[in-house]
Amino acid sequence: MPGFLTSLFHWFSGLFFSKAAEIAIVGLQASGKTSFVNVITSGQWSEDVVPTVAFNFRKIRKGNITLKIWDVAGQPKFRSMWERYCNGVDAIVFVVDSIDPEKFNTARFELHQLLGHPTLTGVPLLVLGNKNDIDGHAPVNELIKALRPTQPVRPSLSLQSCGVYSTSRDIVLQWLSGRSH
Repeated sequence: MPGFLTSLFHWFSGLFFSKAAEIAIVGLQASGKTSFVNVITSGQWSEDVVPTVAFNFRKIRKGNITLKIWDVAGQPKFRSMWERYCNGVDAIVFVVDSIDPEKFNTARFELHQLLGHPTLTGVPLLVLGNKNDIDGHAPVNELIKALRPTQPVRPSLSLQSCGVYSTSRDIVLQWLSGRSH
């Protein structure tokens, strides 16, 4: 009986106290955007992820928060679309492959191109160094130095590092939930 009452309470409080956040996830191809979305939406990770074409959209509920997630393709021909998907969202997550330093310059260029759009001024940014569970990954301080995400100055900037087996994805979910309204 207590389990039923707890479930009833959660359902009832969700009717009146639910929140929503719309998130755009962008980054270079093969940085792990779709794998990250799969892990936070279903808890599942697979090596067999097909490259995203244009975008994927997912809607999930975590507790009393509904996250609408735009997972946008990272191939060069799709990067010009990033601003459209980021416009009007509650937060942008820029995913970087932390084991591939050869792509850091391109990632910095694309990040700064994106942040240069006046429509995105003031949108909270999370730079996510992905694949930190693989030996040889760049730590957060190296990513900061390589990407310089603080230029231009962002009112709400966070840098995290995560991987498939990392508990930091819970911290990332908490950050995303904090952008809800």
